[in-house]
Amino acid sequence: MMLIDEVGPQSPRATAGATWAVVTDGVMGGVSRASLRVNTIDDRLALHLTGEVRLENRGGFVQMAIDLGAGGHGLDASGCNGVELCVFGNGETYGLHLRTLDHRMPWESYRHPFGAAPQWRTLRLPFAGFVEHRCDAPLDLRRLRRLGLVAIGRAFDADLALSRLSFY
Repeated sequence: MMLIDEVGPQSPRATAGATWAVVTDGVMGGVSRASLRVNTIDDRLALHLTGEVRLENRGGFVQMAIDLGAGGHGLDASGCNGVELCVFGNGETYGLHLRTLDHRMPWESYRHPFGAAPQWRTLRLPFAGFVEHRCDAPLDLRRLRRLGLVAIGRAFDADLALSRLSFY
């Protein structure tokens, strides 16, 4: 197990040291909006992403993201089998997106969908289940740069809470 974050009083600074950030399609002219806060949800401290995904102006996403590895050198997760996350949501489907040091364009990623039920659940997403999105190279687990939990691709209200994230 490689712990990335167990949400606590230090949040949005992660256990591993980096800080979570909210990113929306506003970076490309979209009009989706979101916020990221630390909240107690069903008696558990969590990072809570809420917002509205809108499709106008070729938009369509909101996310909470964290940079992996120190000093821009990436993170080596080659000894792990996947990502484990404990989430609470609104019954919608979200995506976990990984980027490596090889990605230059913001739309390049490896993606794995997951459902976020309105109760706390621990999910395991195996690396073998991640699909390349607009990139050519296979996923290089030795060079992970960024991880995002993303509401994307259709108009809906995002409501996703995360209490723990690790590589297993």
